[in-house]
Amino acid sequence: MDWLERTATLRQWTKGGARAPHKPLLLLYALSRFQEDADSELFYSAVEEDLKRLLAEYGPPNKTTPAYPFHHLTSDGVWEVRTDRGPGSPGSAVRELRASRAVGRLAPELRAALRREPALLGRMTRVLLDQHFPPSLHGEMCEAIGLELEPTETGRPPSARRQRDRRMRELVLTAYEYQCAFCGYDGRIGAAPVGLEAAHVRWWAFGGPDDVDNGLCLCALHHKLFDKGVLGVGDGHRILVSQHFVGRSPAAREHVIALAGRRLVGPQPGVRPVATRHRSWHTSQVFHGAPRPGADLPRSRSRGASRNRPQVSPGTPTG
Repeated sequence: MDWLERTATLRQWTKGGARAPHKPLLLLYALSRFQEDADSELFYSAVEEDLKRLLAEYGPPNKTTPAYPFHHLTSDGVWEVRTDRGPGSPGSAVRELRASRAVGRLAPELRAALRREPALLGRMTRVLLDQHFPPSLHGEMCEAIGLELEPTETGRPPSARRQRDRRMRELVLTAYEYQCAFCGYDGRIGAAPVGLEAAHVRWWAFGGPDDVDNGLCLCALHHKLFDKGVLGVGDGHRILVSQHFVGRSPAAREHVIALAGRRLVGPQPGVRPVATRHRSWHTSQVFHGAPRPGADLPRSRSRGASRNRPQVSPGTPTG
């Protein structure tokens, strides 16, 4: 059985490019617990808060529950659930999972494969991270979930590979004249830029193309905040800052909160700015909450922008 192929083809709810990383997050969590204790079982009531935290931090901004992946991951052959009544999941209702003392664990065949081939765990993890999350979050997510990976652990099934265009970084940095589109940072060591990165607006893992109009030149700090949904790009290519972000220090106010409503720095004339379709995807799938009104953005305009931001379908992933 090809476990990498199975990992790469988890059945997920999809509609209009919406993110649904619920199953990948649960599988990553289960792999970390297996790494810690190969015989561990995950009682839903005991891990519910951990899974809620992961969904809140790394999932889309719409509310959901870990009960859905806990039940539905069984359909992918990598996960099993039993209750005090016997094998099988009682369904995706939170109350029923709690009342029946539902417990989940990796499927027996997968546990056996991981015991025979310990490096498989790292390869499965790489597939899940590469397919569902941007590289800027991989290290942080492993720490948050508790996964320990060797730096050399790699591997994706051939069918899951999609080659990145290595030219994108240079094209995007050139388009923005080697300065952060949010703050203008332009540090160099000699002739080489340092701390500047090419960020995908629509994530590469979700079909975002390696095109300049899907890229922003961002400093390392603002790239991370952009991928975490703290920052976004709104109408008129103005910077959005989430109302959910809290920072009381002068540094947080200066480097994050004060950005609200500012226009992007760049791109240079003749270069296509970020395409509306990519901005809209990021606003609906990554950006958290409503944007703060900016100092140079009238409050009424900010409220209008919030009303006009693309809405996520209220449906909850079930597959």
